Amino acid sequence: MHVLLGREGMRTRKELEALGNRILAEMRTELFLAVRVMGPALDALGYRMDLSTRTIGTDAEVIRYNPRYVTELFMGRPRRLLRCYMHMLLHCLFRHPFTRNRVEDAALYDLCADIAAEALLDSMGEEDLFELPSDFRESSFRWLKQEAEVLTAEKLYSYFREHPPEYEHRQKLEVEFRQDDHHFWEELNQDRQPPENQPPNRIQQREEDWKNRARSTKSQAEVLGKDAAGEQGSLSWLLSFTEENKTDYREFLRRFTTVREEVRIDPDGFDYGYYHLGLELYGDMPLIEENETRETVGIDQLVIAIDTSGSTKPHLVRRFLEETAAILSAGETFFHRVQIHLIECDNQVQKDLVLTDVRQLKDYAGEMVIHGGMGTDFRPVFAYVDGLLRQGRLTDLRGLLYFTDGYGTYPTDPVPYDTAFVFRKDQPYDDSGVPDWAIRLYAGD
Repeated sequence: MHVLLGREGMRTRKELEALGNRILAEMRTELFLAVRVMGPALDALGYRMDLSTRTIGTDAEVIRYNPRYVTELFMGRPRRLLRCYMHMLLHCLFRHPFTRNRVEDAALYDLCADIAAEALLDSMGEEDLFELPSDFRESSFRWLKQEAEVLTAEKLYSYFREHPPEYEHRQKLEVEFRQDDHHFWEELNQDRQPPENQPPNRIQQREEDWKNRARSTKSQAEVLGKDAAGEQGSLSWLLSFTEENKTDYREFLRRFTTVREEVRIDPDGFDYGYYHLGLELYGDMPLIEENETRETVGIDQLVIAIDTSGSTKPHLVRRFLEETAAILSAGETFFHRVQIHLIECDNQVQKDLVLTDVRQLKDYAGEMVIHGGMGTDFRPVFAYVDGLLRQGRLTDLRGLLYFTDGYGTYPTDPVPYDTAFVFRKDQPYDDSGVPDWAIRLYAGD
């Protein structure tokens, strides 16, 4: 790194700010050379001296810093300053400053955001950002990965809300993982909503800009490297958690509802006045008979395929089936009599269980035993379903849901029914191979 400090001390505010800005600009250049994937985000933050902080922080628009802190860190521990810069960029890409104002316990969320940023930094393995981890840090990561599975701020916050750490342990976690000053996040008050039909306010636009930068960074990561365990892969799938996907199960299921006449009482199909008049005039002879059929909207036939390869965890499959059963059981989405093919498949079809009642889906989830465990190939399920269609065993199939982590071989030819590949948002997945004619759905918290 270049030596930016001269022998004479800075005397004016303008000189102090100029020095601090030069140091941070140097850090930005170093980061660009060390972590190319961060290119779309590195130019997003400006710099501003701010004596309201003793250290450094960001409001997702500029980096605000105390010049003494920045110069002393640059002279004594430049790698720590470089890492702190990267730490703040990750906060912004994951939109931690904006989310903080939507949770009940902001201080707890601060801790979770810091742990999430540091966990990703440590996993990247970048030499210029590496600091020898303490035994406490390593043991904390092992424990939290076992409990929360994925170290995102939201997952950690949910875990700590249910399992609050003891005061001394929490203090130790805060000291270990804190890198920056979060009090600037308090300015990003999401309660300040613009009037209806008005454009987004300045803070909302700032958040939208970071959403776009996160998408660009994710795309850059996918271009530079496909290894899901490496720097680009880890950042890519973690950033995918921040992407809002408005397509949920209910919306997808509504896409292939069908209308048919079902034998059910239709209380709205006749006039009760004439009905009672007939009974009064003729005794047991109503003027209008109650309709015994009515048009109903529902789903006749559905295929739910389960990826049972070795990378799929049984408890995630059960959770997916329970969530799906809850959605399908709500309201009148399904007819009283249905045909659901529940197919287990790894690199071949292992089992096809035909259900005739949505409630059976939840019962099956509670007692299921996964069959398979080999590699993933999605094509056998589609070949099997094509056979059912040719044999006439499926006559009105409107859709297929495929629960998977995405690591497998996809079919290339489009099919005549709607298809959705369903991924858990809180688990590693690869949705980059989903064909254009299929839909991506994301389940989980």
